[in-house]
Amino acid sequence: MQPIRDRVIDVIRAGIERAQAEGVLPGFEVPAITVDKPRQEGHGDYATPVAMQLARVARMAPLRIASAIRDHLPEDPSIGSVEVAPPGFINLTLSGPWLASQVDTVLEEGEQFGRPACPRGVRVQVEYGSANPTGPLHVGFARNVVLGDALANLLAEAGYDVQREYYVNDAGTQMRQFQESLYARYAQALGQDVPMPEKGYQGWYITEWGRDIAEAEGRRFLDLPYEEAVAEIGEYGLQRRVLPSVRRDVEDMGIRYDNWFSERTLYQDGSFERAMEILREGGYVSERDGAVWFEATRLGADKDEVLIRSNGLPAYFASDVAYHYDKLVTRGFDLVIDVWGADHQGHVPRMKAMVEALGLDRDRLHLLLYQLVTLKRGGEIVRLSKRTGEMVTLRELIDEVSPDAVRYFLISRSPDSQMDFDLELAVKQSDENPVFYVKYAHARIASVLRLAEASGLSYEQADLGLLEHPSEMALLRHMLQLPEVVLDAAADFAPHRVAYYAYDLAKAFHAFYRDCRIVSSLTEDTEMTKARLRLAAAAKVALARALTVMGMEAPERM
Repeated sequence: MQPIRDRVIDVIRAGIERAQAEGVLPGFEVPAITVDKPRQEGHGDYATPVAMQLARVARMAPLRIASAIRDHLPEDPSIGSVEVAPPGFINLTLSGPWLASQVDTVLEEGEQFGRPACPRGVRVQVEYGSANPTGPLHVGFARNVVLGDALANLLAEAGYDVQREYYVNDAGTQMRQFQESLYARYAQALGQDVPMPEKGYQGWYITEWGRDIAEAEGRRFLDLPYEEAVAEIGEYGLQRRVLPSVRRDVEDMGIRYDNWFSERTLYQDGSFERAMEILREGGYVSERDGAVWFEATRLGADKDEVLIRSNGLPAYFASDVAYHYDKLVTRGFDLVIDVWGADHQGHVPRMKAMVEALGLDRDRLHLLLYQLVTLKRGGEIVRLSKRTGEMVTLRELIDEVSPDAVRYFLISRSPDSQMDFDLELAVKQSDENPVFYVKYAHARIASVLRLAEASGLSYEQADLGLLEHPSEMALLRHMLQLPEVVLDAAADFAPHRVAYYAYDLAKAFHAFYRDCRIVSSLTEDTEMTKARLRLAAAAKVALARALTVMGMEAPERM
């Protein structure tokens, strides 16, 4: 379905061109036309300030331009009425009969409702999650994986060719500390007096994994030289404990990655060397204090970044350079989106500078930053501490409140908004819980349709022209906004707008259910019943589509 807004824009453009053809408006190139929802009720479904934009080029008063456009609009079944309002707005109200007729369009499109007619041909990679592989995912990463996955779903719905990637940070200091910590707990489980490293991982899971490895492998790692043993047990822990744990947790959240990318490969396949060569040729690399630096300040960043430390080891930024060279050059994604916590905000200008230094368009990299989430239970903050082991894992959160509740709550706010996650609210079976409220709307429609089927009442053929009650019209208007919501939310990397849409649509349906009796007795106004059943079925399609984009189930029963 074409977004209604785009249809309105086409009508307005045609009105301008017809007015020009008749000499009512002078000749000029028609600019991009902006159409928005009016801020105040009673001003129509859509409003455009185009007449005010044209005042200078047309050398006419905006109200006069607006009147000329209105008078020359072509007839279109979607437009019910058009009004001109000071200082030059054109307000358009959609036709009620046309709105009602769109019920059939929604039902015909089904699972395609809300998707553009053709793919965009743009390859996008969304990289999210990507926690240091040193333990199970804790709840602090919940917003990252949910936000990234919802964004990937949204972009795919909007017609982009999307790849979902998890970056496995299996090189560097954090990995070394994990390896040494796991070896120490393994050795201790076998009665060896091996101290934990000073900055090691103290979590319960390290102790548990060390004991499990001791039981499974015996003294095998103790019989190896220390460096070899630390490396081997670290790889064992990564492949048999950490990554399976992460995969299980995200899969239970309904998240499946297309690719799991190893950081180590960047230093094995030549990506780092090739990227460094480009930076050197561009004059963006210098040496000082025994280290190798990327001169990000030359490209407007606030400070430079270390590439190679004075001890000869690559710094974190070196991996960033090589990884984004691989994504943007080697694999050739048109757009790369990294989902990061807001604490990395200062890193953004240097990442953008790095992309430019590689000879690429800065806009091919977008960093989606999100604020942290405060977990609460009974008004009390639930503290997180990965290093001390006093943490809440993502697994515990899923088990307590369900994957769909986790997804909806974490999607439902703009990424740049801090939020509290109320564990008690998330499990309530009442309208207070927005997850329950939205999903119950879908289940309620399913129940109504089952009742109709059990009564032998078919709504395949219905007189949709009977739909004119204000609650019916409100439901139609909300339902038909999905194509616009998908396109706009994808353009702005804003999956929370889908959550808003779903809630508003559920609210409109519940109001319709309250105000309009859907299933009457078979002897009482059967034609109105059929029309309302068909409207409810279309609303069910729209709700299911929104839930699907958010990665949630659309329940038939609750």
